[in-house]
Amino acid sequence: MTTTAPPRFDEVPDKGLKGGALSLVSSVVIGVASTAPAYSLAATLGFIVLFVGVQSPIIVILAFVPMLFTAIGYQELNKADPDCGTTFTWATRAFGPKTGWLGGWGILAADILVMASLAQVAGQYVFLLFNADGIGGNATSGWVLLVGILWIVLMTYICYVGVELSARLQKVLLTLELIVLLVFAVVALVKVATDHAASVSVGVSASWFNPFDVPDFSSFIRGLLLMLFIYWGWDSAVSVNEETKDPTRTPGRAAIISTVMLLVTYTLVTLAAQSFAGIGDKGIGLGNPDHAGDVLSILGKAVFGAGTFGTFMSHLLILMVLTSAAASTQTTILPTARTSLSMATYRALPKVFAKVHPRHLTPSVSTVAFGAVSIALYAILNYTSNAVYVIADAVSALGMMIAFYYGLTGFACFWYYRKNLRSSPRNLWMQGLLPLLGGLILFFALGWSLKDDWVYSDVTTSYTSWHMPFSPHWIIGGVFLLGIGTFVLGLILMAIWRLRAPAFFRGETLTRETETLVPDIA
Repeated sequence: MTTTAPPRFDEVPDKGLKGGALSLVSSVVIGVASTAPAYSLAATLGFIVLFVGVQSPIIVILAFVPMLFTAIGYQELNKADPDCGTTFTWATRAFGPKTGWLGGWGILAADILVMASLAQVAGQYVFLLFNADGIGGNATSGWVLLVGILWIVLMTYICYVGVELSARLQKVLLTLELIVLLVFAVVALVKVATDHAASVSVGVSASWFNPFDVPDFSSFIRGLLLMLFIYWGWDSAVSVNEETKDPTRTPGRAAIISTVMLLVTYTLVTLAAQSFAGIGDKGIGLGNPDHAGDVLSILGKAVFGAGTFGTFMSHLLILMVLTSAAASTQTTILPTARTSLSMATYRALPKVFAKVHPRHLTPSVSTVAFGAVSIALYAILNYTSNAVYVIADAVSALGMMIAFYYGLTGFACFWYYRKNLRSSPRNLWMQGLLPLLGGLILFFALGWSLKDDWVYSDVTTSYTSWHMPFSPHWIIGGVFLLGIGTFVLGLILMAIWRLRAPAFFRGETLTRETETLVPDIA
């Protein structure tokens, strides 16, 4: 069916990136690897259990819904405007420069916040891999900090050299990672089924899939936001759209395929881990706060046993978490550098960030700058009091930034295609209702989370808190401070840049309208 569609922006400026370098498979690999499945599960599953108990599996499934709806929005917008700035570019075209700039800031801030946690886990697991548990068990050790920084340097260099090298490396790492996670899940479930598991093991129950059994709604929302962090990253497949072989179609397909692969992986591993270990607060229980930020290294030893094969597999699982964190470090740098490249191209950031290496065809300055900022922030957070908990709160605050820019993309899709929604049932759902619903769910979760962390008494949703100096009974959660503080910092930077380079904010560099109409591309 041919209809009059909204504008299609065919004049995406050539930013100097290497076009046609990535296939659909490479894009999917980048999308899935960016989420770091093994690392994400190791660092977050325990915290989700602390909030929602045995309902973790249903949280995995429900969190997938807004992710899928948002991925559909990414796919539809990318068809019309395959720009590596993604949310920044699309929100600017839909709602104007200020909203678009904040959307770009959301991407940059989320990626910066996560780097400390990624580097810390990578540093710890290097020592755990070689049985140096004394060092690896101390997340703030100077040795862990050093190794974490070296990982950031190495991954920054790989991204600097080229996107094709990055994709080839990710194919190997991701394949091994998914195989080991599958083996872990199968062995755990088989041991439970044959009564060869730990004494705390329980059979999979249908009640685990009842969301109404979550203790309270605030716990449900907190678990949902943490699960958003586990899913987050698939949009990297769209951020490299200008480097794919079919930039209008491949990135969007890769995003949707990535989210489905993650749903299957996360559901299976969560069921296996919870069934084998239970949710108790002692021993290997997923509710044990002593290893809430690192459940897989503990479970790996219990699931695979102490024999030669067990020792090999448990160390292989540790290696997979290590490489997963390292790989995610790499695939976090990729979209961030491209977002800042696009923003600089349209003069929403200093022009220097638009520089592309003449031989490697990568965003040279943006890549190196992001690596340097990540190292600086990691070092600062590592030496704060209660550093482990501060970094844990940074991960939760990251959920706010994810909900913000993913939700904004869903709204941008609905608004961009608003005049085309009546052309067909397919367009009504795929270009309008589903992306809009995804955005509404994410913004509701964001708002509820902010409410929970802006409190006047005990804080239960953050690991750190701050007493207001003029009212000792007024306590603000660390997640609120980090999340809102990051957003406020973005507003300040936007105001400064608006004074120095007003052309973008006047709409002179990234127009919102075009008269060129094209046939429906659905």
